[in-house]
Amino acid sequence: MSERSKTLRVGIIGAGLVAQTIHLPVLSLLSHLYTVVAICDISEEIRIHCALKFHIPLVVPEPSPIFQHPDIDVVFILTSDQFHEEYLIKVLHAGKHVLIEKPLTLSIPAAQRMREAAASASASSGAKVFVAYMRRYAQSFTHTFLRELRSIDRILYARVRDFPGPNGRFVGQGGAFALLPEAGTAPVTSEAGRDFGSGDALEKLLGETFAEIGEVTEQRKRFCRFLGSLGSHDLSVMREALGFPERVVGMSVNDPFYSAIFEYKNAKDGTRFAVTWESGIDAVPDFDAHLAVYGERKRVMIRYDSPFVKGLPIKVTVQEVNEHGEMETREVLGTYEDAFTTELKELYECLVNGRAIKTTVEDASMDMKLFDMMYKAWETEKTRSGIVMG
Repeated sequence: MSERSKTLRVGIIGAGLVAQTIHLPVLSLLSHLYTVVAICDISEEIRIHCALKFHIPLVVPEPSPIFQHPDIDVVFILTSDQFHEEYLIKVLHAGKHVLIEKPLTLSIPAAQRMREAAASASASSGAKVFVAYMRRYAQSFTHTFLRELRSIDRILYARVRDFPGPNGRFVGQGGAFALLPEAGTAPVTSEAGRDFGSGDALEKLLGETFAEIGEVTEQRKRFCRFLGSLGSHDLSVMREALGFPERVVGMSVNDPFYSAIFEYKNAKDGTRFAVTWESGIDAVPDFDAHLAVYGERKRVMIRYDSPFVKGLPIKVTVQEVNEHGEMETREVLGTYEDAFTTELKELYECLVNGRAIKTTVEDASMDMKLFDMMYKAWETEKTRSGIVMG
């Protein structure tokens, strides 16, 4: 019988956009499973705002007290990417579980160090790491989409798209009433600092990322940050649904839009198929994020909506040729429960009742491998075209 009497005590590091609009509201709704004990952010105004709004007793400007707090079971690392490794290792050394927002990190060496730390902690204290890829926990993906996908014997083509539009438009109308830093003033240890943070930690991480390629140019930096922030959402979904690609056939980098062609092989008969990935940000307030898979007689698409507007369901559309030679279209809606709620319910089951974690450090490390393949494919494209990029 699953244990429901235990309430997990949470410490939050980083009180930026994702904390205020997603995790803290969901944790409040799941108060029978979680209680937030402490919150840390470098901005005094923001951490006090969050503490008052969500009734958090301990408010600290730096994370050390959270690492050592005896009454914290799991730490949510919601900071900018360059701090993920340092904080994850310190939390694990303290014997606490970790939820860490994707991307795990940005470089392959950093991912390897984090894998080693996770393995060591698992063996010594039993501490676990859960990487937060919320789209992969949506029931419309895990139940409906993957079920329909299994009935396609041979994939002919697939498309991955993520055009989320202007986040600010959805956040502003989503009802979370977040207090966020103004552009250009975000502290580097807050989630909002993803866009504005810099410093030694980031430069070191970027240097590792492009060590085999060359200097860290502004365009390479933007590409890397884009893959970490937006690309990891849809590329991780692609990996779970279709597996890891054999190679990157082509890569286009035209900030703020990016596209790639991946080559895959069908497991049953070895026939090859292409997957296109396209992602970018414009000012049109239309959230167009989907994975579509095409077979000979059936097409399946999962379409995600903005997570910042509550109650928008994730739908699966199926088009297929029936036994009469007619085309049938079905729209399947399995649940209205949002993906973040499902994700945190799954985290509870993993930490309290011993369910295996799907999105482990090892799994998340595959994103870094895929990113590296994409970087190198882009460099090959530039060399072939004779283009010099700044």
